[in-house]
Amino acid sequence: MVVTEIPSPENHHFVASKVVNTQTLDLDHAMKLPTWSSKNESLKLKIMDWLKRYWASFSYVGLLLAVLIFSASLSPSLVPRNYTVQGALSGVALAVGYGLGIFSVWVWNYLELPEPVHSYWRLAERGLALGAALVACLFLWRASIWQNSIRELMEMEPVTSAHPWRVGAIAVCLALILVTGARGLAWKCRLIARKLNTFVPRRVSYVLSFIFAALLLVSITNGILIKNALRLADEAFEQLDALVDEGIEQPTNPTASGSAGSLISWESIGRNGKDFIVNGPSRAQLSQFAGREAQQPLRVYVGLLSRETADERAKLALEELKRIGAFDRAVLVVATPTGTGWLDPSAVDALEYLHAGDTVIVSIQYSYLPSWLTLWVDPDRSRVAARALFNEIYGYWVTLPRHNRPRFYLHGLSLGALGSDSSTELFLILDDLIHGAVWSGPPFPSRVWSAVTRGREPGSPAWLPRVRDGSFIRFTGRENGLALPDARWGPMRIVYIQHASDPMTFFSPDILFNRPDWLSSNRGPDVSSYVQWYPIISFLQIAFDLPMATSVPLGYGHNFGPASYIDAWIAVTQPEGWTNNDTERLKRALSN
Repeated sequence: MVVTEIPSPENHHFVASKVVNTQTLDLDHAMKLPTWSSKNESLKLKIMDWLKRYWASFSYVGLLLAVLIFSASLSPSLVPRNYTVQGALSGVALAVGYGLGIFSVWVWNYLELPEPVHSYWRLAERGLALGAALVACLFLWRASIWQNSIRELMEMEPVTSAHPWRVGAIAVCLALILVTGARGLAWKCRLIARKLNTFVPRRVSYVLSFIFAALLLVSITNGILIKNALRLADEAFEQLDALVDEGIEQPTNPTASGSAGSLISWESIGRNGKDFIVNGPSRAQLSQFAGREAQQPLRVYVGLLSRETADERAKLALEELKRIGAFDRAVLVVATPTGTGWLDPSAVDALEYLHAGDTVIVSIQYSYLPSWLTLWVDPDRSRVAARALFNEIYGYWVTLPRHNRPRFYLHGLSLGALGSDSSTELFLILDDLIHGAVWSGPPFPSRVWSAVTRGREPGSPAWLPRVRDGSFIRFTGRENGLALPDARWGPMRIVYIQHASDPMTFFSPDILFNRPDWLSSNRGPDVSSYVQWYPIISFLQIAFDLPMATSVPLGYGHNFGPASYIDAWIAVTQPEGWTNNDTERLKRALSN
């Protein structure tokens, strides 16, 4: 006998609720409500679906060209690259290659050329993709060999790896960002084209929309982005300059710029100017080297904050020169600094040793930015400053008796060389010539340098050109190239110091589509034999070399050693009583 418990009335509500809850749970189970696991699966499916559609949105031809140009970007150029710079360069190369592929497809469609046969094209696609992949792998494997070929020439430690995975990751990320931005611009072009299509034919509207969008982009970039970026960068470098110059003590010598008796306030002189003023060789050091009583060299430097304009800074520099009796010295050098306001100690110290301190060097600052950056965005800064200073000093110098005034020379490094060689027109000073100039690392837009390099004697290389009979202008580099057989020097002497591996000098927009002269069979001793010219790619490579130009040892790239300056100043200024033995002693002293 089975006894069944009958629920009491007071328990009826409890039983009913249990039944309802059980039914609800069963219903939930039957309907399979989403759990966290199912939500994750759904999200994964959505992401995978988006990735497939995103990948499908890329052009096959664009990807193919992108991989090939990426591969070529791994080849060597003028200076070694670390994996970060290589990744950035290769990322830009990927984006440029993809853009060229898209453009070629657009041109094909624009010309309404027939599409390739589908079956044959699919087969070709696979073969081309495999070939491109193999090329990329080969170039990634060779990258460390290529980089070491440059490092060996520049006496640098070899690298064991080019870090291909890091290079690839950086390149892909940057390329995706650039392609996304380009797609935004393309969307704008299509939007404009649709509006224009109501007035002009379809193909004409595409061309007009592209031109309009490109002009709009250039206008915004040049007018807003670059100018604001330049202003912000200048302010940032100015603040950095103010922070790092702490600890440089104000000079007590009354002839020093920024001293208590100076017309130039110490606070208005930037860090590099302060270094220039206080860190030169002392009178005692010069006397000891010369073996006779030397003079204390005079150095005048006007900072960017000393006066508002370049003309006002030049006038202040002249008044300071008068105050300290600078025109009683034997040698006067008007020097234009680099973009940051730096004057190379290798250059200025060498001059003072050569003349036992009977010298005066004057300079004004025009920027806080590195030369390579100023060169891209505002190269006229150095020209304006150099011209203002030259006109002011030269205008006073010509009023002095010819037999009782210093010999007049110009000097500039990097962007300073660009400004200095533009500071005067020779036909304006023919009645009263200056005595010469030493310009090192001239950037490619330098006016005089470009003209004499193009007009060099046949057979002389672009990295060491011979200019006519060598009586006026000569070139030298790491090794002294100033001694020319059967050549005489004239009364005015100009020497250019340059290295074949200097991207600041040998970069040029012409490299985009033309093989440069410096890559001929007679290439410089510090240029790797593996360096080859590729259209577009070589342009990108040398452009990315610019900020790395000083990351190499002295005597290579954009770094100039004391030996080159000593040879140049001896040839230009002809120090009295100087011997070959003195030259060797000074080179040893300044190389330590």
